[in-house]
Amino acid sequence: MWQYKHFQELSAQDFHQIIKERTKIFVVEQGCAYQEVDDIDLRAIHLIKRHKDSIKAYARIYKDERRIKIGRVLVPGEFRNEGHGKELIKTALDYVNCHYPNSEVVIQAESYLKDFYERFGFKTTSDLYYDYDIGHYDMELEKKVPALQH
Repeated sequence: MWQYKHFQELSAQDFHQIIKERTKIFVVEQGCAYQEVDDIDLRAIHLIKRHKDSIKAYARIYKDERRIKIGRVLVPGEFRNEGHGKELIKTALDYVNCHYPNSEVVIQAESYLKDFYERFGFKTTSDLYYDYDIGHYDMELEKKVPALQH
């Protein structure tokens, strides 16, 4: 079952699990020394799927100026290749469509996940760039144009 929580709704245990997984993947696994905990956590919606006492999938959703950003998208190694990533993005987009209809939705995708995000309707809006030696693309969700009525 998916949980959507504002920062104030997270228990200390929730936040510990989130930061533990984010640090394990984005700092240790990917070898990127950066400030993982930031002020965005205070205003983001934290989307969490659990398995017993573990996190199966996680992302945070937040509004930045006029756009909605989906970030810190992760599936821990032991739960990869089971469809949780697809379910995570679908669930995040359902949340965004419900709470922020007609908003621009953007992500910063690691280059090897570009095709994955394109399957959900994201298009590339930047050239390949490197952030901590990892290739990324900026991507935006394409707006669906309503069919013309005849």
